[in-house]
Amino acid sequence: MASNTRLQIIIFTISLCNLSLMSSSSWRSLDTQTDYRKWVSWNVENYRKKTALQPQSINETPSGGGGKALDIKLSKAEMNKVTMTVSQDGTADYTTISDALHTIPLYNTRRVILVIKPGVYREKVTVPRALPFVTFLGDASDPPTITGNDTASVIGRNGVPLKTFQSATVGVDANYFVAINIKFENTAPHVIGSAGGQAVALRISGTKAAFYNCSFYGSQDTLYDHTGLHYFNNCFIQGSVDFIFGYGRSLYENCSLNSVAKKVASLTAQKRSTSSMASGFSFKDCVVTGSGTVYLGRAWGDYSRVVFSYTFMDKLVLPQGWSDWGKKKLDS
Repeated sequence: MASNTRLQIIIFTISLCNLSLMSSSSWRSLDTQTDYRKWVSWNVENYRKKTALQPQSINETPSGGGGKALDIKLSKAEMNKVTMTVSQDGTADYTTISDALHTIPLYNTRRVILVIKPGVYREKVTVPRALPFVTFLGDASDPPTITGNDTASVIGRNGVPLKTFQSATVGVDANYFVAINIKFENTAPHVIGSAGGQAVALRISGTKAAFYNCSFYGSQDTLYDHTGLHYFNNCFIQGSVDFIFGYGRSLYENCSLNSVAKKVASLTAQKRSTSSMASGFSFKDCVVTGSGTVYLGRAWGDYSRVVFSYTFMDKLVLPQGWSDWGKKKLDS
């Protein structure tokens, strides 16, 4: 079970998402792993110097870090954890994930760990913004699957199409969300040339979120890395078109990206829209494999920012690497 120390490390690692996307004239040549570690250490020290005098109170909105304390809100939440169990066989506290979430008090200040037993959970799950500090914890030997098949074109209860945002099987709006050993899935197939085929397995819109040993299965738009600071470690992400996309500021470490594209597609679609926007995806020590022919990314925004470092890329990756999405001004 996630310990106090481990979860604090998670949040500290997420803070490094800022750093992995920074650049400096002092560290222009990164020839080895040693250089990389030195570069990260330099950035950490520089970041600490800049933020050392910034106060951090319990009422602060979560941001990129700073202050003398790591994260007061998180520390307090971890000191008073509560655990709930979910299982479809009736032997746990709840039979559905949604039922368990509905019992958590609004504006919760405690770490709530939902221990989700193995099984296939066919439900549309939303973690609202008013429920921070929620953890989904599965069994590493038999991870539970949360599955759905909504697409952007599906008509919702209000009589209008869901669109991409609402197509997610699991949507997280809360801050401080953690998932460990969970399989997120959207089984809607990708039909080439069809409109409204976006089918999100997970949408993460809260900040300071972490995912360990999780898998994300989908086709078009699998993982909506919407907005906020996010850390992915030892995760498997599969899709066909733009299957990691959004405005997020995220670090992917030791992750596997698997394409199931039938023709030419793109792994990422990052939407950094201005030069001042703190947004971008960083992939370190990852593996890119699968079918089809893929670009590493295409420029959804005018200032899209994606970095791959120390990553194995199979022959499916196009030599030019990137697509400007038809915007000639981005050919640089």
